[in-house]
Amino acid sequence: MDFLALLGIGLLTGVTTVLFGFGGGFVAVPVVVWANAALGADAMRVATATSALVMLVNAAFATAVTPRRVLAALRGSGTLLLLLAAGAAGGALATRHIPPGQAHWGFVGYVALTIVDLLLRPGFLRPRGKAGERGEGADEESREVARPLPAALGAPIGAVAAFLGVGGSVMTVPALRRAGHPMRMATALANPLTLAIALPATALALGGDRGVLAADTHPHLVGLVDLRAAGELLVGALPVIAVLRRCPPRIPDRIYAWTYLALLGVVEVAMLFAG
Repeated sequence: MDFLALLGIGLLTGVTTVLFGFGGGFVAVPVVVWANAALGADAMRVATATSALVMLVNAAFATAVTPRRVLAALRGSGTLLLLLAAGAAGGALATRHIPPGQAHWGFVGYVALTIVDLLLRPGFLRPRGKAGERGEGADEESREVARPLPAALGAPIGAVAAFLGVGGSVMTVPALRRAGHPMRMATALANPLTLAIALPATALALGGDRGVLAADTHPHLVGLVDLRAAGELLVGALPVIAVLRRCPPRIPDRIYAWTYLALLGVVEVAMLFAG
């Protein structure tokens, strides 16, 4: 039953990776917490580390199959990518020095604040620019009105994403949207940004000290990563990413934004129950 549940969530992470830029981070965290409930409070620590590996593989694959013309929008963003990686390394290290329960409720609190922000502040549901208003035909105009993300955002985004396991897209998609990109572009560009976050976070998680976690009780852990859970999630996700990248659905921009917000709400409820 655990395998079927993780496989099903893997299918979902494949969909969210392509459609919403969520490489599996905040979608995977609640189910990995559930799958490792026997760890008690340490389940959140393992879930955050495992989600980093899932994000890394999903984001890398999604980036590899994204059209080059889309990725060209990140040209000149080398400093941003480096700061995302540096922030993620710091956030992943910080998780080793706090009680696991704080990370769990930090996750819940951050997603709740994000939902409120997207509902109340203009620029996401009510885009200011023409690119956000015209939906499917917006990609050409977005090149004129869209602004690059400030490099200074890299370190804080990377740190929070790795620390809480929410995945960088929870921050980068709204930021890209407010910078003038339609949802389809914002979610596609979130994958390479997530890749920069997930790489150092995964390296640190695989080499992490399991501390009180007993090897004989949890044989599938490498460092703090549950390899079995990660593998089952990826078996479900990768074929879906390949199919949806080749045949992406056409979703009106406004509906796209509301669906993104609704998904955040579902994950928030899941984490409250997981707590």
